[in-house]
Amino acid sequence: MERGPRDGGSRPNPWHQRNSGSGGGNGNGNNGGFSSKRGAARRYGTSRGNVDNQSPHKDEVVSMAKFEEARSKMEEAVKKHMVSEYESSDEEDDIQVDPIVGSVLQTYAAMGGASSDLGRTQHFLEEVFQSGAATCLICIGSVKRVDPVWNCSACFCFLHLTCTQRWAKDSLLHQKQAIEDLPRDKQPLAITWPCPKCRKDYESDCVPQRYFCFCGQKEDPTYHAWLVPHSCGETCGRPLQPTCGHTCLLLCHPGPCPPCPKTIRVSCHCGKENSRPLRCSQKSWSCGNSCGLILSCGSHRCSFPCHPGACEPCPRKSEQMCACGLKKQNRPCSSPVWHCDKVCGRKLSCQHHFCEKVCHSGPCGTCPLIENRSCPCGKRLYRIPCTEDVFPCGDTCARVLNCGIHLCPERCHRDKCGTCLEVTVKQCRCGSHRKELPCAKEFLCETKCKRYKDCGRHPCNRKCCDSQCPPCEKLCGRTLTCGQHKCESVCHRGPCYPCRVTASVSCNCGGTVIHVPCGRQRRTRAPRCNKLCLNPPECHHDKREDHSCHFGHCPPCMQVCNLKHSSCGHNCSQACHSAVWLKVEKQAPAGPWELAAPQLVQRNLPCPPCKVPIEVVCLGGHDTSMMPCHAVKATSCGKECGRLLSCGNHSCSRECHKVNNGDRCETCENQCELERPEGCSHNCPRPCHPAPCSPCPVTLRPRCHCGVTQLFIKCSDWTRPGADQISLSSCGSPCPKSFPCGHKCISVCHPGNCPDSEKCSKKAKAYCPCRRIRKEVRCDLLRSSEFLIACDDGCEAQKSQKEKLRAEEVKLLRTKDEEEARMEAERFQKRIDGSGRRKNRGRNQYDTVETGSRFSLLYIAVTAMSVVFVAIFYFQWSL
Repeated sequence: MERGPRDGGSRPNPWHQRNSGSGGGNGNGNNGGFSSKRGAARRYGTSRGNVDNQSPHKDEVVSMAKFEEARSKMEEAVKKHMVSEYESSDEEDDIQVDPIVGSVLQTYAAMGGASSDLGRTQHFLEEVFQSGAATCLICIGSVKRVDPVWNCSACFCFLHLTCTQRWAKDSLLHQKQAIEDLPRDKQPLAITWPCPKCRKDYESDCVPQRYFCFCGQKEDPTYHAWLVPHSCGETCGRPLQPTCGHTCLLLCHPGPCPPCPKTIRVSCHCGKENSRPLRCSQKSWSCGNSCGLILSCGSHRCSFPCHPGACEPCPRKSEQMCACGLKKQNRPCSSPVWHCDKVCGRKLSCQHHFCEKVCHSGPCGTCPLIENRSCPCGKRLYRIPCTEDVFPCGDTCARVLNCGIHLCPERCHRDKCGTCLEVTVKQCRCGSHRKELPCAKEFLCETKCKRYKDCGRHPCNRKCCDSQCPPCEKLCGRTLTCGQHKCESVCHRGPCYPCRVTASVSCNCGGTVIHVPCGRQRRTRAPRCNKLCLNPPECHHDKREDHSCHFGHCPPCMQVCNLKHSSCGHNCSQACHSAVWLKVEKQAPAGPWELAAPQLVQRNLPCPPCKVPIEVVCLGGHDTSMMPCHAVKATSCGKECGRLLSCGNHSCSRECHKVNNGDRCETCENQCELERPEGCSHNCPRPCHPAPCSPCPVTLRPRCHCGVTQLFIKCSDWTRPGADQISLSSCGSPCPKSFPCGHKCISVCHPGNCPDSEKCSKKAKAYCPCRRIRKEVRCDLLRSSEFLIACDDGCEAQKSQKEKLRAEEVKLLRTKDEEEARMEAERFQKRIDGSGRRKNRGRNQYDTVETGSRFSLLYIAVTAMSVVFVAIFYFQWSL
């Protein structure tokens, strides 16, 4: 069992920090110093042939000594690095949390408060001590114990003071910029800034400027190692919630104050029982008796057990009369008043009109038409009987039309006024265009608004906008500071709110979990866990020894191995060694940017040698001795062996030994004296042995018959009886010799002259005497004296043609020589005639050029004819 190497630069392991695996071997598979006999012999300078001449237990003693040394070093390393719980490093030193938290909560416990009521308060206390878990939601950085902080009064989260000031100023600035684009009638009365976590609104004058402790009594509290960070160490004194008149008795602490632990005397909800002493936070109690108070119906009493607050409505039903008293209905007793759907219809006091109210109680009242009534336009009042109608006054109506600007031009009338038909110059809603239209018709242009909405990112694009751009309804969709989620709010100005998702950071087993803001989980140290480690055992045991949850490797198993040795079957009594972490040799880094971290591999070390005592008989069966099980080995008694050697002539002179496949009696060292086969001159290489000798292994290297190839023949094959030496001396290749006719020999490599040279039937070329006619004939016919190829007429014509060409060539050469002699004579004459040299310079030059050009043309023609004749002759000759 072997696992891949683990980088030592990962999460530290409390069991293997520095000297892990220092005594567990050299990391190259030798398993703690156990080497083979061959390796031990090589290490101590002994060869394989004389290993039996050493002391009988020397290699086993060396192996055992090395194993014991490695085991002792391993146990020392384990004891040195045994810790009770997992610890890790951080940028802030760990402090003792339990005493400080106990001092904060001791007053609450002294008052009789229950630990279950301290849930949220204790969570905030643990968070403020946990380095890396307290995170500022604005900068997403750790809130250290010495940093000035501000805590929200609603959600009790504490943030960096400087981050809170910047957050508040940015929020107020963005709101002011957004308000500038709004009309004055729609501007808010006040601007606020929200808490980054719970969004509680704070006034603009509530921006924190100074650093106070959690209870707000002391400014700039100094950090003390035995006090809660950011606290003054004094009694909190804040009013408890819900308001009971008492104050918090804990020392200055983060988070909400716990419920009031004081004891007061309180009566039950109904007041029938005597008062009892109870916790102020749990002062409401019920006696369990029936309430008995008269319900709102006035007829029944409350049958519910003693309860807080007002009694519930009466659940019973009864027949209830409607308001007019004409109908009855079975209705809940809690709602006795109801109205039917019948119109009253009784005559009014005028005795002419009827009441139009629906189901009511009491008198119907006076007729509404008796009072003063006005004309339709409202300019005149009339007091006339209720039986008469009011007529129009005849004056101009002059009521304001629906446009709100012009008045109705018609006479007083009962119907509604019509639409305004007056034509006016109207301005569109955005104020960009003007046009003459009826007053009642609205004018909207097609111009799109190019102003940005309140988000500052998207244009309005509404036609004829009146500068009151609607709010942006798109989703923001920008990536939040956590880098994993996107903003789900409506598109807005300024930075997005921090991510509301929380991530969990747990210990290795997952039993202890803390919650941190999203994106912070990778930089937050895992919490301490006091639960037992749940990792399955890596060794062969069914259960691991109990220890606390941790990261990294589990401590080495210290149980007894108890495995059976494969060689002897005894159980191993040493400490478990099935899964041991060993440090391997350091590897060279890939470059200067990479650190060579130590590498750890898990290996299964073999069981140490078995030490159970066993009786061992000597090789000759004479004596017995007690030896450890791993060192059980038959030993020699020191007497001479005396067994007959394999040669059959001598006896073994070695000490008493056991004859098996790997160890035999000594061999006879005399030379073999048996006769060799006839023709073999080599000596037998074997020592003295029984007859016959083995075949001679010497290789002979004679040449083949043709003398081209060197053969390799064993002497035993060459000298065995009946061996064909002629065929052995043949290389098997074709004979390289030639027949007298010039053709190659067709036989395989052979001695002497080539046989059947007269029977060569290969084709050969035969020519006529002038070598113009060529034929292919058999070689044996060509060698006969009767075979002859005679010339024909073509040969004669070719001969005559050649003679003509030779004559013409001779003639041309003769003409050429005469011309050259003439030209040489002319040049000589010109040298002699020096007086007329200048006078006839131009004419002589022209004559020379003309004569040279003629001679060149003649020379080219003769050369061309010669080439033609030579080509014709060569072609005829090749045929």
